[in-house]
Amino acid sequence: MSKLDGRVALVTGASRGIGAAIALAFGREGAMVAVNYNRSEARAAEVVAAIEAAGGKARALVNNAGILNAAPLDQMSEAVWDAMIASNLRSVFLCTRTVLPSMLARGRGKIINVTSQLGQKGMPNHTHYAAAKAGVIGFTRALAREVGPRGVHVNAIAPGPIETDLIGPISDEFRREKTAIFALRRFGRPDEVAPTAVFLASDDSSYYTGQTLCPNGGDIMV
Repeated sequence: MSKLDGRVALVTGASRGIGAAIALAFGREGAMVAVNYNRSEARAAEVVAAIEAAGGKARALVNNAGILNAAPLDQMSEAVWDAMIASNLRSVFLCTRTVLPSMLARGRGKIINVTSQLGQKGMPNHTHYAAAKAGVIGFTRALAREVGPRGVHVNAIAPGPIETDLIGPISDEFRREKTAIFALRRFGRPDEVAPTAVFLASDDSSYYTGQTLCPNGGDIMV
């Protein structure tokens, strides 16, 4: 039996990057996957097709995904700040509020929030992003205490830099500078984050809640 047989999973931002890798991994483990996306209908359809080709079940829906951009705080407009918080923190609130009532009614459920190691350590010119991602960690811990007695588990994943479109084009110099501080000396791959999500979605994590797991190549060690 696969780890997620008979379960339904909603994966936001699932047309690419970490979201796509998680959706594919969930499909391989037997879950019925709702593949949410913001702009790329064609890429979402490819993820759905890949899940179905592997014997899983999936359908595409529409939702917002996270964003990442740089701006020094003394030059940051309110619009840039608000857009970052809306995309990376308010979206978590809205999505969770939508699915939580049915989980509470059933007395079980797994909520997995994707945050970032920058929400743990910060980064120059990314105060808005770090604040949003730190907010996701606080949200995770508070909600875990709120709904744990009613059978719902809430955890987070804080990846380090992962080779996705979100990082965008970077110079070789920047890559060498960043990876030099990682114990594993490289950026991660989306498929190296997905197993953490499978673990948190499965019965293997039955005694985990309010936790932030960190596939980050040894950037932050907690």
